[in-house]
Amino acid sequence: MDADRPNLRVGDAGYAALPIRPPKASVLRRGDGTILIEQAYDMPPPPRSIPHLFQTRAHAYWDRPFVARRERLPGGALGDWQILHFGDALQRARALAQALIDRGLGPDASLMVLSGPSAEHMLFILAAQMARAPYAPISSNFSLWANGDFAKLRHAVDICRPRLVFADDAAAYRPAMQAIDGGDTIFVTPEAEADGFSIGLDTLLATDPGPSLDASIDAIVPDTHAKTIFTSGSTGRPKAVIQTQRMLCAVIQQHDTLYIRDAGNVTGDAYLSWMPWSHVGPNNILIGDVINDGAALYIDDGRPIPGQFEETIRNLHEIHPHDYGSPPIFFMHLAAAMEADPVLRDGFFSRLKYLHYATAGLSQDLFDRLQRLAVAATGAKIPIITKYGATETQGITLTSRPMEEIGPIGLPFPGVTVKLAPVGDRLEIRVKGDTVTPGYLGDRAATDAAFDEEGFYRTGDAAVLTDPDKPGLGISFDGRVSENFKLASGTWVAVGPLRLALIEALAPIVQEAVITGENREDVGALLWLRPAETLALADSGTLGRHSTVRAHLQAAVARYNTVARGSSRRVARLLVLDMPPAGEEIAEKGYVNQRAVQRLRPDQVARLYAAEPDDAVILA
Repeated sequence: MDADRPNLRVGDAGYAALPIRPPKASVLRRGDGTILIEQAYDMPPPPRSIPHLFQTRAHAYWDRPFVARRERLPGGALGDWQILHFGDALQRARALAQALIDRGLGPDASLMVLSGPSAEHMLFILAAQMARAPYAPISSNFSLWANGDFAKLRHAVDICRPRLVFADDAAAYRPAMQAIDGGDTIFVTPEAEADGFSIGLDTLLATDPGPSLDASIDAIVPDTHAKTIFTSGSTGRPKAVIQTQRMLCAVIQQHDTLYIRDAGNVTGDAYLSWMPWSHVGPNNILIGDVINDGAALYIDDGRPIPGQFEETIRNLHEIHPHDYGSPPIFFMHLAAAMEADPVLRDGFFSRLKYLHYATAGLSQDLFDRLQRLAVAATGAKIPIITKYGATETQGITLTSRPMEEIGPIGLPFPGVTVKLAPVGDRLEIRVKGDTVTPGYLGDRAATDAAFDEEGFYRTGDAAVLTDPDKPGLGISFDGRVSENFKLASGTWVAVGPLRLALIEALAPIVQEAVITGENREDVGALLWLRPAETLALADSGTLGRHSTVRAHLQAAVARYNTVARGSSRRVARLLVLDMPPAGEEIAEKGYVNQRAVQRLRPDQVARLYAAEPDDAVILA
């Protein structure tokens, strides 16, 4: 396809149509500097509940694929897609829901899932809501990477007190299940264990639905506690965020208001996702869209890390989504793969209507690379947008125009009011609406502290108006307060914007940066390099120490510092890390945890700030 358009540049191309309605901003300024922002849309009514919506969609799309995951073969290999259709899912979910009710689950007896995405997990999501049993998806890291400690898992169990716990691999999760066994806990695995510790899922699925199931579904109300989703715990113990049917249905209502669907699509769309279901984005928002749209969700067992991304590439050669959302770390790997594989590139963009990213900022360099790939594949730029939200709020804002550059996070979703509240010299993002949690399970003090005097949830994140003279253009992210720190001088460093600016300045060879300097005299950065681009400068030896690489980094940071304003933006020292981020350093959603890297690599931080640094440290 490139040969047909050899002289086409990204700047010459127009955008493909973005299937999102244009913004209708309503902005109110108060005398104290507070800014209130809404979208002035009339909204359709929300569904009665997710179980009611699913039953309606399943009857309408009985034979459509609903959830697919590759078969697990002996030795760990992955085989063909195993597909669960809408009709089968409804029958099995109803049987499972009746089995839960028969075993005493309901509003006062919850259910917990320890393992990740699967068709079986989806059945528990649906069945728990039908039975009105609060369901808690737990990060698999709490069970599989706990080194026998299981402290975070026990913390979650102490809050939720589950009556029944499911895991999709009896052997892998047996130590975790034993660690949380309360004596009367019901453990379920795909097949019953020989010693009777867990019962097989088939036993529950053999249950015949009865009148008590339909009575339970009929009793669902907007305030029914549907899910408990835990925060990441990156800045403390994970908090148990209550998710109600009102919240889940309001997301559907928002999307029905904003998103323009293809009326001629009679076969349904396909989603491909690797994201963990212990987070709000995939568990509430993505699954809600899949159900509402009558779409198929293909579960990707690849991950955006070396050695596992090959599975994602394999899946993308077969599944061509109509939209794709992920943290930026995924797009870093995908861009490199598509640059090396035009067939992958052309297939990925063949049905794609837009890309969206969240959880971390996308660098301008990566944004431009993705656009070059889109133009090479289709002749048009792909709309790239971003969405911003939190476990406590679902989605808060989105950019409903194709972005020309990174930074803006857009306007509130319909039905949400964003308040930019002055806090010191910054504006904190606060939010109110039907998608916002009523609070934290079992923690009244944390709930009270999370909301301001007007009932707005305090995100702890800061924002600025993208254009102060045109507030209808929305807001731009101004850093995560929890990541920000003070230098020894008392000057605050806004980590988020600085990290993006530095990666951009050091392009194209830097993949990720961790900003350092808390209680120190100056700002530094720990870096990971992009191997292919770095090898273009240095073809041998330890890349971070190669004279050409060092010269590039030193010159680039010097140029950056000439325009950086103040000590909070100037970067005084750099150190390239040889070992890639791993374990706690990578959050489940794929972004690098700034504080965890520094906590787990104290020797490298000390090396960066040594009074007499070695020759690996680059001083600006």
